[in-house]
Amino acid sequence: MNNTGQIEEDAPPGWRYYLKMGIRHRWWLIMSVILCWAAALVMGLVLPARYKSETLVLVEQESVPAQYVTPNVSVDLQQRLQSLTEQTLSRPRLLQIISQFHLYGHVPGQAVSDDAVKRMSGDISVELIRSSVRGDIAAFKIIYSGSSPEQAQKVTSSLASLFIHDSLNRQQRMSEETTSFLEKQLDEARKDLEKQEALLREFRTRNLGELPEQMQGNVQILSGLQDRLQSATASLHQAEQQRLYLSSLIGWSGNAMANSPAGAETAGIASTPLDEQIDKMKADLAALEGHYSPLHPDVIHLKEKIENAEKMKRQMESGTHSAKGEGRGGAPEIPRGQRAISPLAQIQSQFKANELEITNRRQEIKDLERQIGQYQARLNLTPVREQQLAEVTRNHEQSRAHYESLLGKKLQSEMATDLSKRQENGQFRTIDPATLPQRPYWPNRLKFSGIGLILGTMLGLLAIVLKETVDGRIYGEEDLSRWATAPVIATVPPLRTGAEEKRQTRMRNAEIAVASVLA
Repeated sequence: MNNTGQIEEDAPPGWRYYLKMGIRHRWWLIMSVILCWAAALVMGLVLPARYKSETLVLVEQESVPAQYVTPNVSVDLQQRLQSLTEQTLSRPRLLQIISQFHLYGHVPGQAVSDDAVKRMSGDISVELIRSSVRGDIAAFKIIYSGSSPEQAQKVTSSLASLFIHDSLNRQQRMSEETTSFLEKQLDEARKDLEKQEALLREFRTRNLGELPEQMQGNVQILSGLQDRLQSATASLHQAEQQRLYLSSLIGWSGNAMANSPAGAETAGIASTPLDEQIDKMKADLAALEGHYSPLHPDVIHLKEKIENAEKMKRQMESGTHSAKGEGRGGAPEIPRGQRAISPLAQIQSQFKANELEITNRRQEIKDLERQIGQYQARLNLTPVREQQLAEVTRNHEQSRAHYESLLGKKLQSEMATDLSKRQENGQFRTIDPATLPQRPYWPNRLKFSGIGLILGTMLGLLAIVLKETVDGRIYGEEDLSRWATAPVIATVPPLRTGAEEKRQTRMRNAEIAVASVLA
């Protein structure tokens, strides 16, 4: 029996023990729950009510596709919203709203306190709403909690208007700043392009005739000059030969007039070097006609010389025959000097013309050689000028490309700026106006009541445990078996008087009423 009692003493108490303990001290639990619930309910009624109003702002795409007008302001939407939120919730804006709606006990004409600004900043919140498809920001909510429904609605509407207005102004300002920056860059690029164009124009002017695109023309001109030089050299050689011939002819004519009789003149003329010269010129003409056409200047010039020589020969022969006839007929004889003066004068005139032609030919050859040297020098400098021109042209093309690129960007930026000015709401549009709250969100009386009940229950249970710990009385057979080793033989039932029965009945009714109220 002792062992059995020891086992029962060591066994932990069951749920029945705790249930009886709770029933035994139930009034501690009931009073604790009632007091905590009443305190929470009173607190919910006493605390000032707060009303929350919210508005939904939609994030819209650009009204004109980017393929037609490229935006000149590309800022991440998350960063843009954060910047706009900071700007809208800045101290000057909050001071403006507090003064406008007289919030937080503000009196007109007085300065707004820092505590009021902090309280309003804490009463404003911005919530982002993302798209379920791509996760992009589709809209956002602006929420404000005020002391009255009308006040919360007005302040929320004002905040949304300021938010959209600030967004539009910020976008326009950034767009105008971008356009202004591009204009400055375009002016600098225009000056640089004008400078490069002046350098290119100066280079072409300074090196005219030595440029790479003129190389083919220089080659053709040089080839023509070389042909002319060859022709002038051949003409000079012919003129020099003609000068030798005329010199010998003048010398022969002088000797003939001085020493030969009339019969000898005829014989001498028949064997003059003029015939040999004519034959030689005819042979040269045949050689030239084999290489050149009849219209070639050298062929024409040689034909004229042959014709002049033959004409001279005929004149000399006619003069000699006339002199012989007059001598035989008995007429007075004409002196030899007078008979031969006309052919000799012609020969001397031709000799002078030949001297002038030789001088002209030599000068022509000198000029041609000088021009050939100039064009050869130009051709030699063409590779150098080509390299220099490539560098100057490359700088010019780079400046032109940079200028055209900036010009295109500036025009696009001007279109984007004009578009941003025409848009009334920019990228944000209010689709859900500020709501008028019907009930306060704070304090939540139902939540307060629940918290009071839970807190009262916990305090009541704690009070029961403490009461049972300090209470040394024994309330039943189980309590007795824990302290006594002897077994329980018999129990005496409770004996109540009539007054005790009535009092117990009243207590039970009160408990039922309290339980009903709590429920």
